[in-house]
Amino acid sequence: MSNNIAGKVVVITGASSGLGEATARHLSGLGAKVVLGARRKERLDSLVSELTAAGGQAVAYATDVTDASQVNALIQGALDSFGRVDVLINNAGLMAIAPMSETKVEEWDRMIDINIKGLLYGVAAALPVFQRQNSGHFINIASVAGIKVFSPGGTVYSGTKFAVRAISEGLRHEVGGSIRTTTIEPGAVDSELKYGSGHAQSRDFVVEFYKQAIPADSVARAIAYAIDQPADVDINEIVLRPTVQDF
Repeated sequence: MSNNIAGKVVVITGASSGLGEATARHLSGLGAKVVLGARRKERLDSLVSELTAAGGQAVAYATDVTDASQVNALIQGALDSFGRVDVLINNAGLMAIAPMSETKVEEWDRMIDINIKGLLYGVAAALPVFQRQNSGHFINIASVAGIKVFSPGGTVYSGTKFAVRAISEGLRHEVGGSIRTTTIEPGAVDSELKYGSGHAQSRDFVVEFYKQAIPADSVARAIAYAIDQPADVDINEIVLRPTVQDF
């Protein structure tokens, strides 16, 4: 069991499936106390039951990251349950792929609300706690699409993930010292993300593209690596993708 993960209180958004669920399992197995947020409370409750049955400590709160008050409540719930917050993993995300010419404005809004504003609500809720503690760790899930624009189809999604990288780097620069910031930029990873598009042709393409995906626990291990470092080591960026993925 890792000394730098065991006992840490880790809050995870988007924890009901995919990367969030896999990360909760992995970190709980390493001795972290996990606080799970997502909209699907029944999925979270099932995961909490599984983790606690295995000897872990876990609690869950229904959380829609597009609502700042619910994100605040998630962080407060972590404090009420465990007395502190050591890590916030801003994982909740939406990938709605479609050509710009489809003008899917509602999907653009949803991606901005979840991928950018949801992350910012997480920062706003956790940063005062980290500053009071004089310690903390933000882990923000971006994408290889935040390094290279995934177009046609992923232009707006890429825009939101470029924003995640920019916000993360600015945050690191502003609050670094005792507070760490890590950006994880995965390629195709097996999760529900691939089903996010309302444009049938694009959705079919993405599902086909994701046949090369690597398991979600590959990201969980990358996250654990960043958390596990000594307090004076800040792993700022990790890019990982399937070996066969050329994008």
